[in-house]
Amino acid sequence: MMILGLVRWMQPVHGYDVRRELLSWSADKWANVQPGSIYHALRKLTDEGLLRTVSVEQVGARPARTTYEVTAKGEEEFETLLRAQWWQLNEPPDPFVAAFSFLPAMPRDEAAAALRNRANLLRAGVESMRASLDSDWVRNRKPVHVGWMFELWLARAEAEIGWCERIAERIESGVSYLPAGLEQAEGWSGWRDGAPDAE
Repeated sequence: MMILGLVRWMQPVHGYDVRRELLSWSADKWANVQPGSIYHALRKLTDEGLLRTVSVEQVGARPARTTYEVTAKGEEEFETLLRAQWWQLNEPPDPFVAAFSFLPAMPRDEAAAALRNRANLLRAGVESMRASLDSDWVRNRKPVHVGWMFELWLARAEAEIGWCERIAERIESGVSYLPAGLEQAEGWSGWRDGAPDAE
């Protein structure tokens, strides 16, 4: 959707300009768009009839520069993808959640320390985002909604920082990982409670 949307926004546009704009947005960090895959994606979108080639320019021995624009089919596809993301909740898979599901396999002190480290990493990201929000680049050179995206990332990071701190405290308090009333994890022969004497 990102590449299709950018071509739609900037058309007619060279692939180089699409790549440069995505890099200026740091889209490789939040939209799963890698700089090296952009030209391949443009060719694929063209093969699928979502984009069309407007012109190909050859200047000396430099690589040819292809200019693209969105087709009617591409316009329809963009509108469908855009609205699907606005009206649905699609949680991206988070490898940390998979690891956290095996919390009892971690010694308690290490699990608490890892959560506090995660909170510190998130804090560093929050500081960086705040600096970006206050920068001339966001305030005066980008549309207002770019700042709103940063606010969303900040809110998520701050919520996770609080969660990490709360869970680290619970782990350190020695609270059992089992539901109240259960003394043994029936059916889970490899279960450990994370306590030193359970190792």
